[in-house]
Amino acid sequence: MPIGFGANVRIGYPCINLSLSCRPSRTFRLASLSEERLRETVAGNLACLEEIVRWNAEHGLLFLRITSDLVPLASHPQNRFPWDRWFARDFARIGALVRRFEMRISLHPDQFVLLNTPRKEVLRSSLAELQYHLMVLELLGLDNAAKIQIHVGGAYGDKKAAGERFAQRFRSLDRALKKRLVVENDERLFTLSDVLELHEKCGVPVLFDAFHHELNPDGRTVAEAVADAGKTWSGEDGFPMVDYSSPLPQGRKGSHSYVLDEEHFRRFLDDTRPHDFDLMLEVKDKERSALRALAVASADPRLVGPRRSHGGA
Repeated sequence: MPIGFGANVRIGYPCINLSLSCRPSRTFRLASLSEERLRETVAGNLACLEEIVRWNAEHGLLFLRITSDLVPLASHPQNRFPWDRWFARDFARIGALVRRFEMRISLHPDQFVLLNTPRKEVLRSSLAELQYHLMVLELLGLDNAAKIQIHVGGAYGDKKAAGERFAQRFRSLDRALKKRLVVENDERLFTLSDVLELHEKCGVPVLFDAFHHELNPDGRTVAEAVADAGKTWSGEDGFPMVDYSSPLPQGRKGSHSYVLDEEHFRRFLDDTRPHDFDLMLEVKDKERSALRALAVASADPRLVGPRRSHGGA
């Protein structure tokens, strides 16, 4: 697949490329925080990110989830180094490559980012972390199709109240951050029906996670789920995003597979036709399975021809 291939479905993987010797997620402990350590680490992480972007484009993988560890301790109050200004040119250069290759970018903060937490200190740190993720996308110069993906959070003994708290806090966010956030169904608490209800309350787009839906279903088929989640995305949001994995054989419940289960993936492609989306493979061997998925999907008509404008799934 050539650079810049204009498919209706882009396929990608999260964070690190196992075929490369570098990692964009090098970090360190708070006790080791210094301006010199931070500059050195971020410079290496950004250089590796650029290498990944180029490698992915050369191999036709045009969807990438950037690691949240790109800037270690970025949202910590003890980190006062102006990394955004220091590395502005590096971010701009990488962003120009992303746009040139027509690559889709997303970010997924760690599970401690909780908009619906009842604890003020957790909410404060969560908002700081979301602002860091927003700054990364803005420094890259990407439009609002580049998203920050989050979970609803905990139930805290009252799932309905927890959902209401998420919706209320989402509505109170500044516009720039609201335009970036999407929420996914999870494997334990909030089903697709629950997050679709949140969309109705606050307008947050819904990212469909197929593996979580398999573990925590709501009665919808995969085709119905992709269609209903896709309707929550507007033209400014870009194509809907979908997360895909399959269970780890003989693994504990909720464990992602180490390699692509090609038959399972073929069934997923069949089940989701004719809907268009960008597909994130949450498989342990990263780009290796993403390349296999690209080969399996090569006959799918959604991988042929120019991307169409999106007005729902």
